Amino acid sequence: MLQPGELLPPEGPLAEQFGVSRTVVRESVKRLQEKGLVEVGQGRGTQVLAQSSWRMLDAQVLSALVDDDSTTGVLTELSAVRASLEALMAGAVARLRTDAQLVALREELERMATTTADEEAFYAADVSFHFSLMEASGNRLAHNIARALYSRALESPRFRGHDPEDAMQRTLDELWAVYEAVAAGDATAAEAAMRRHIDVGWERRRF
Repeated sequence: MLQPGELLPPEGPLAEQFGVSRTVVRESVKRLQEKGLVEVGQGRGTQVLAQSSWRMLDAQVLSALVDDDSTTGVLTELSAVRASLEALMAGAVARLRTDAQLVALREELERMATTTADEEAFYAADVSFHFSLMEASGNRLAHNIARALYSRALESPRFRGHDPEDAMQRTLDELWAVYEAVAAGDATAAEAAMRRHIDVGWERRRF
């Protein structure tokens, strides 16, 4: 595996190694450059870049990072970023909520409460609650980033981890705390409740 600072082989050897044309190699290198993985320097070749330069929100880059995450370090970082963004959005909803939004969020929680015997249905309702709250925040950028991170994490079996027996009830209780703070218009409490839900939820699944 090439390390940051090392150079990719020239086009010719790469084309021969993979049995493709130089044009295919050139286009592939261009894609890698767009994702921040390499830098093409005139007269000095194509250099592998450090992870700090990678476009982490690119779907393929994020997927590769999660798939290669043997220590769950990437998932831990992902959860921390997601907690910050969703806490921000929960606070925004507490300040800007409408009656219709409160009704919709409450219905999501009530649906969760009726599906505790069906894990798949329960967690589908859980995800729906999070997405509904993100949308209600009106923060399009935070919504887009948090949804992308959460959606990719959900594709990883390691993100679901090993839930304790009471995990669904604890999840429901935590989200009711978020809802109650939002309904009360308490932005500080809503932010704290959402951050705690995501942080605690990840900690209990990862061990």
